[in-house]
Amino acid sequence: MSQRAGESPTTHQAGGAYGVQVLIAGRRKHWRDEVASQIRRAGYRATTVDCGVDAMTVLALGLPVDVLVSDVTLEGELCSARLAMEARALRPDLRIVFASDLSDGAREATGLSDQDLFVARESRPTAIASTVREALAARN
Repeated sequence: MSQRAGESPTTHQAGGAYGVQVLIAGRRKHWRDEVASQIRRAGYRATTVDCGVDAMTVLALGLPVDVLVSDVTLEGELCSARLAMEARALRPDLRIVFASDLSDGAREATGLSDQDLFVARESRPTAIASTVREALAARN
């Protein structure tokens, strides 16, 4: 496939005609905006939602999503762990990145497995976008 002018190679390879689409689920608007900005600077498209139910709605509607970024402190009917479980049941190939303002040492308390990608508060400002790139690379 040839690359069109102005199209980044990463976007073209991973997301096809839609580019890479990242769904961001987090309860705090400031966190969602910060993550979305980071994702967009990396050349990906971002959609934000403030709860797990809205994230599952996006996925259930069949909208294109390559990676789900979930705040591990997401609460409610579909907390982050349950959202991940439901999302994987619906879309087994969906890559999921968990991010948080928690320290890296708090990972054990979240119940995440070793295969889940996790970005902690101490990480550099572009860590979520880098982890999304890692998730996309692992998918191929």
